Amino acid sequence: MALMPVDEALGRILDGAAPATEPELLPLAQCYGRVLARDLLALRTHPPFAASAMDGYAVRADEAVAGAQLKLQGEAAAGHAFDGPLAAGSTVRIFTGAPVPEGADAILIQENADKLEDGLVLVNEAPEAGRYIRPAGIDFTEGKTGLDQGRFLDPGAITFAAAMSHAHLPVVRKPRVAILATGDELRLPGQTLGPGQIIASNTFGVAALAKAAGANIIDLGIAIDRMEALDEALDSAIAQQADVLVTIGGASVGDHDLVQKALTGRGMALDFWKIAMRPGKPLMSGKLGSMRVLGLPGNPASSLVCAHLFLEPLITRLAGLPDPNRIQTAILAKDLPENDLRQDYLRGDLETNVEGQRVATPSPRQDSSLMKVFADARCLIIRPPFAPPAKAGSICDVLVLRA
Repeated sequence: MALMPVDEALGRILDGAAPATEPELLPLAQCYGRVLARDLLALRTHPPFAASAMDGYAVRADEAVAGAQLKLQGEAAAGHAFDGPLAAGSTVRIFTGAPVPEGADAILIQENADKLEDGLVLVNEAPEAGRYIRPAGIDFTEGKTGLDQGRFLDPGAITFAAAMSHAHLPVVRKPRVAILATGDELRLPGQTLGPGQIIASNTFGVAALAKAAGANIIDLGIAIDRMEALDEALDSAIAQQADVLVTIGGASVGDHDLVQKALTGRGMALDFWKIAMRPGKPLMSGKLGSMRVLGLPGNPASSLVCAHLFLEPLITRLAGLPDPNRIQTAILAKDLPENDLRQDYLRGDLETNVEGQRVATPSPRQDSSLMKVFADARCLIIRPPFAPPAKAGSICDVLVLRA
């Protein structure tokens, strides 16, 4: 099977990916960072009454001419409306947010008035009719769409939803991502290692990335290199209605690499296997019924690079979130040789120079088994297939991993 270009592989993985049709109803306090699954209609009108935008005096504009003295009739504060209409030749002391009394059509701000001793208010500067009054419904009205389906629920949207009196919101369900590590050699962190055994570290990094991208995680643990163990794990993923099954390792076609065989034996339609990238060539993609399958390589850097490039955008698409776009440009700090037919993702540092430009420095060691190199990396420097030699100071694309 020929090596598939990275962009084509991503396009095929994302093809047809869409959020679940049935929304999840959550309390408002739990909705930050989610995506609205339905248009949200206002359950009330805001403001529900004409309200004062300033502290001052509610008046009739035609009476409140400069030099006029108006009789102080009462007071209106937020949550405490003045009871009754405004009498002729009178005013009501009013505070920001309070309902404007019936008959008043202007606010004389307190800076333009003096309160006299005998219950009168002196107008020093005449107000304009309608000035400093917020009309009822100026913000939103009951029954009208306030937030559109697909809106990311940021703090502003959450505040608006609360103001519309929604205690619960219909949000896009988080995709369920099942993660399965495979291999006789794997043990969990903290366990004693026997001869030839290693720690299953990839699972935790991939799970963290998937969770950060918007998924709920189903941990399928570790399956040894036996068909029975793999079948049991697949049964669990299907029973828990995983939207995506991520396998780590074992997707090649060697005698001990049984993952692809187990999946195709259960009816998986294999889309592709092997792509033109480094690290991460042995990437597998397919579908088992409605469950998408993504087989990541076993080497740590390969696994994480593929997770960033393919799993993260798949999850965000299924979660209804905006597609991640972390590709930026930077200045190369070192010369790089010409490239072959595979697209390279070089782990590297990313700093800002005194001119405010991003500078990318590739790590001197790029072996896909090196975990510290990846943990220290701030970016992946992207080298397209057959790229000519690149000189220090030239522009390159980088995928930003962390600030």
